[in-house]
Amino acid sequence: MRPSSSRPEAPLLRIMWGNAFLLSLIYLLVGLLVELAMQRWDRRFLRNLSLSLDSLPARALEMVGALEPLRTAFFNGHISESGVRVIFGLTTVAVIFLLALVVGIFMSGVRLFMVRRALRRAGGRRL
Repeated sequence: MRPSSSRPEAPLLRIMWGNAFLLSLIYLLVGLLVELAMQRWDRRFLRNLSLSLDSLPARALEMVGALEPLRTAFFNGHISESGVRVIFGLTTVAVIFLLALVVGIFMSGVRLFMVRRALRRAGGRRL
């Protein structure tokens, strides 16, 4: 038998990574379905939905200065459309994970603040 670990588990971290993974998976599946549907039907709704899905990674790449070199490489034929899709997909996953990390850290800070406040209140009273 192995002795139980004295290290506390981090359920918030596990939940945070699980949610980020699930959101990333949903986002990528919706993008894939839209792309497949656009190959079969040429509808304005599908084009607008595709542009909306692409706006998140495009803005993230623009913020770090990588969109213009990517655009130049695409128009010069150095990278294919599927390559751009892969880069956009990976960027989207990274953005979602970073957002989950920021929200998780913030919520952990709020939880820590609430626990400390509760301990201070309880410490002032006699039991």
